[in-house]
Amino acid sequence: MTKKILFMVSLVIWLVGCGEGPREDESASSAAPARPLTVTVVTAAVQQWPSIYEATGTVRARSSTVISAKWMGYVREVKVQVGDRVREGQLLVALDTRDLDASSGRAEAAREEVRSVIPEADSAVAGARANLDLVQVTFKRMNELYGKRSISDQEFDEASAKVKAAQAAYEIARAKRTQLDAKLAQADQEAQATKVTRSYAEVQAPFAGLVTAKSVDPGNLAVPGAPLLTIERDGYRLEASVEESRLGTIRAGQPVAVTLDGINRSFDARVSEIVPAVDAASRAYIVKIDLPSTPALRSGLFGRAMFQIGSRSPLTIPAGAAIERGQLQSVFAVDNGVARTRLVTLGEKLKDQVEVLSGLNAGDKVIFPAPQDLSEGSRVEVRP
Repeated sequence: MTKKILFMVSLVIWLVGCGEGPREDESASSAAPARPLTVTVVTAAVQQWPSIYEATGTVRARSSTVISAKWMGYVREVKVQVGDRVREGQLLVALDTRDLDASSGRAEAAREEVRSVIPEADSAVAGARANLDLVQVTFKRMNELYGKRSISDQEFDEASAKVKAAQAAYEIARAKRTQLDAKLAQADQEAQATKVTRSYAEVQAPFAGLVTAKSVDPGNLAVPGAPLLTIERDGYRLEASVEESRLGTIRAGQPVAVTLDGINRSFDARVSEIVPAVDAASRAYIVKIDLPSTPALRSGLFGRAMFQIGSRSPLTIPAGAAIERGQLQSVFAVDNGVARTRLVTLGEKLKDQVEVLSGLNAGDKVIFPAPQDLSEGSRVEVRP
């Protein structure tokens, strides 16, 4: 019994000794202080920022026209496709001209017919004039003889009648010749009108630009007023919708920054026109902003216009100092040599700075850039 008790006491002492050894080593290891991380910090500070008003809009061509035919006819050929660039006067659509060619031939034939009878009419006028001159000379002699009572009254009356008849014949010949001049002028006008109508069969570009729509194919019937093509003149602008409360803060010629997300481009532009009429439904008006010439511009692009309407003083930090994890935004701030996580709410960005709406105060030290092994509670040493 005594041996058993001694064995149990020895076993307890041995177990206690085995347990205390590692705890002593572990305590010694944990007692060694961790080396602080060397970091750089920036100070959250209030800066003077421009106050920006953002308006959205759509890119439109400065000048756009719908091409239609002036004359009804079947389309023979379409020379362009959507996306083609055209020059002023370039042939776009050709119509069937067989009916016009027939009308032009008839007009030319009528004009030639009138021209062919003009020499005959001129001869008739000349003959009538010669006959009139003859009878007038004869009448003069007869008048002298009648004064001497050498001829009878009958003979004198006959001479007078011949003068009147010759005069009438001359006037008729002249009238017919004048009618031919009028007919010739009419035939010329008809031929010219046919020529003009014939030119309508060739639809040409009114100016240089880009074909943005095509609604016609060969074989279609072109009707006056029905759209065939749509052409946009080179040159675009952003038509932004601005709240009516901003009407007094925006003026023509004002500089404005424009961003087009679709082509990932930003421009420095100016307000070219303000439409003062306010839309009753949206309570907004349109501001037109001229854009610089850029090949990637197209009608319909979404754009944002940033108008500077004053200044403000936000609390800011470098945008790279903020850490985003899902919907949470945070920074590492230095508090008595220890890195502390601060949840923040961020606002607008300007260049490499971002506005802090909440979570920091002016003068707070924010770690930037943050080392990869930095975590909450890490001891840090600020690099001077």
